[in-house]
Amino acid sequence: MTAPQAQVPVTVRTFAQRFSATRRGARLARLLAAHQLIAWGIPRGSSGFEAAALVVAELAANAVVHGLVPGRDFALLLRYDDETGVVQIEVSDTHDRQPARVVPDRDDEHGRGLLLVDALADRWGVRERQGPGKTVWADVKAPRQRDGRMTHGTGALVKRSG
Repeated sequence: MTAPQAQVPVTVRTFAQRFSATRRGARLARLLAAHQLIAWGIPRGSSGFEAAALVVAELAANAVVHGLVPGRDFALLLRYDDETGVVQIEVSDTHDRQPARVVPDRDDEHGRGLLLVDALADRWGVRERQGPGKTVWADVKAPRQRDGRMTHGTGALVKRSG
């Protein structure tokens, strides 16, 4: 008789939700994403938490403003990989129009969302999805705080001595 095999712990956590394509739906997506990041152990106020929350806010707002198809909602999918400390963010809408980065004039009130995503995400892009529309995705480094011994430094996980 052989010894039982140890099970590999689950290292990828997921959160998925559909939202109405309204400003309220975009706000709710941001709030629930922030709650989920905290539940996964990503400290509020850390640069990874703030970057991930802002990317979700921008992509959800874009889905509502630019990806709106009347009567259709948008979807948010978050994945967190414990080993890499990366949050994968996906926002899907049913509009075929591809997002475009623009350089707004200094006085423009809009047009900075994808510039912000580009600055905060380690990488991002757009892909087709099953059914109509597209998925805009972004990866953000957001290490968890572990047992009070690990903290988020300047873009890397830093182990405290002592």
